[in-house]
Amino acid sequence: MSKAGWIRTFVLVAFFGTVEALCRTGVISPKLVIAPSAMVESMVELLASGEFNDDISQTLSSVGIAMSLSIVGGFVLGCVLYWLPPLRRTFDPFLAAYYSLPHFAFYPLLIVIFGLGAMPLIVLATLFAMVAMIMATLGGLDRIPRVLLKTARMQRLSLPSEIWHIRLPAAAPHLFSGLKLAVTYSFIGVIAGEFILSTSGLGHQIAFAYDNFDNATMYGLILFVLCIAITFNLLVFAYERRLARQRGL
Repeated sequence: MSKAGWIRTFVLVAFFGTVEALCRTGVISPKLVIAPSAMVESMVELLASGEFNDDISQTLSSVGIAMSLSIVGGFVLGCVLYWLPPLRRTFDPFLAAYYSLPHFAFYPLLIVIFGLGAMPLIVLATLFAMVAMIMATLGGLDRIPRVLLKTARMQRLSLPSEIWHIRLPAAAPHLFSGLKLAVTYSFIGVIAGEFILSTSGLGHQIAFAYDNFDNATMYGLILFVLCIAITFNLLVFAYERRLARQRGL
C-alpha cells in the first residue's frame, strides 16, 4: 500500500474509532447516531432477515437501468454535440444551467406520462445523471492533444481506427470521471425520489424508519446503500487504474 493509502486508512480508522467511542460512552446520544459497529450489525441482520429484499431489488434495478441509460445516452449525445458544433452552441447554455433546475418538480408530469411505479423515478434519475456524462464526454474530446490527431492523419488512419485507437484512449480519464458522476447521480436520483415520492424501495424504507425513530433500521439501510455505491465506484476506479498502467501512465 502506498503512503497516501496508509494515510487514508489511518484517517478513516481514527474517525470511526472516535465516533464509536463517543457513541458507546453516551457523549453522542443513540437517538441521534448509533455506533458504527451497531450500524454494521443492523445491516447484517436486515439483509439476513430478507425483510427488505423486494425493496432492495426495486431500488438496485432502478439504479442499474438509470445508470445504463445515462452512461450510454450521455456518451452518445456528447459525441453528437462534439461532431455538430452548431448544435452544441445551441445547447451549451442549457447544459451549463441544467443542474440549477429543480428536477423533482417534474415528477408529477412524469407520473402523468409514465404512470405510477418505478418508471418515473428511473426517468428522473436518468435525466439527473445523463448531463454529467454529456459534459464529461465533451470535456474529454475537447482536450485530446492535437499532436495525437496529427499523428493519426500522418498514419492515414481511418475515422473508426482514429476514434478507437486515438480519441477514446485520450479522452478516457474524463469519460471515467463522467461515469463515476453518472453512477453517483443515479443513486441520488432514485434514492431521493423514493425518499420523497415513492411508497416502496430503499429510500422509502429509510424515510419510514426515520419518521418512526427506528435508528437501527435507518442507519443499517443507509450503510448498505453506501457500501453498494462505494463498491461500484471502487471497481470503476480499479479498472481505470488498470487501463492507465497498460498505457504506461
